[in-house]
Amino acid sequence: MKTSLLFISLLFTVSLSKAQTTTKDTAKSSTDSLMNTLSIPEKGEPVIATFKATRLILSQTTETVKKHGLNFLVIHRFGDIGGSAGGGKTLWGLDNSSDIYIGFEYGLSDNLNIDFGRSKFESLLELGLKYNILHQKTDESMPFALTLIGKTGLKAYHSNTPVFDNYSNRFSHLLQAVVARKFSPALSLQVSPMYIFNNAPFPFLYGNERRFLALSAAGRLKFSKRMGLVIDYVHPFSNFRNSSVNPRFYDGLGVGIEIETGGHVFTINFTNAQAISEFNYLNDTESDWGKGQFRLGFTISRIFDFNKKHKSGY
Repeated sequence: MKTSLLFISLLFTVSLSKAQTTTKDTAKSSTDSLMNTLSIPEKGEPVIATFKATRLILSQTTETVKKHGLNFLVIHRFGDIGGSAGGGKTLWGLDNSSDIYIGFEYGLSDNLNIDFGRSKFESLLELGLKYNILHQKTDESMPFALTLIGKTGLKAYHSNTPVFDNYSNRFSHLLQAVVARKFSPALSLQVSPMYIFNNAPFPFLYGNERRFLALSAAGRLKFSKRMGLVIDYVHPFSNFRNSSVNPRFYDGLGVGIEIETGGHVFTINFTNAQAISEFNYLNDTESDWGKGQFRLGFTISRIFDFNKKHKSGY
């Protein structure tokens, strides 16, 4: 009997020892697994608010309206501040309006927008798609953002030239890629190559091209929580525009202040471009900063969110 009890006690001791060893190994394995999990670097998150609005002065940005959001745009250009058409007699351009643009941008998804707008300049109607294909990441796995834009413009009511006898001549098309990077919370820069195709050349002058490339460069420098300096420049690569003397064409240049006020983004700017749409200012900018032919303008952007489950990021 004693032998049996001794054997049972020995067996229990061995089993307990093995159980303790197994428990320690399991705990060590769990700890190692947890440490390995913690040591795995987090995946980079998309950089947000590279720019505060979908547009600057002349250019569109990489920003898109979120899904089921609607961006209502009002853009205005006054008349020349100086030069023969400006001065005190026109209250430095405030009596005149060179262009007015009313537009809507709707988010089909967070990355895909459909846009519609109308300009006073040439009675232009335009329809476009905007797709944010790449997002800059916080871990630098993607160092920049990329947005593609395609637009079609129609000058439906322009009838003072026989060139528009064929209705298809009223159409123009634009392809654009916007590449942007947020270098710091204060500084964002972008470049944007563009290709414009006019079914009929505009202006209607001998030797003018129907199609050409252009390149824009723009940036924003924040100097307070809700305000920043913006600058926007565009150069058309057009032999006709570079060599023309009468009329003489100029690159578009705009500078301004961007102000964020809750759901609104408000931009006050000065630019030599009379027109607001790319279809117009790329083709026909004849105003010279050096002659006082620049004007006051403003842009108001207001986001409406129609998705109850989604909080707007603007």
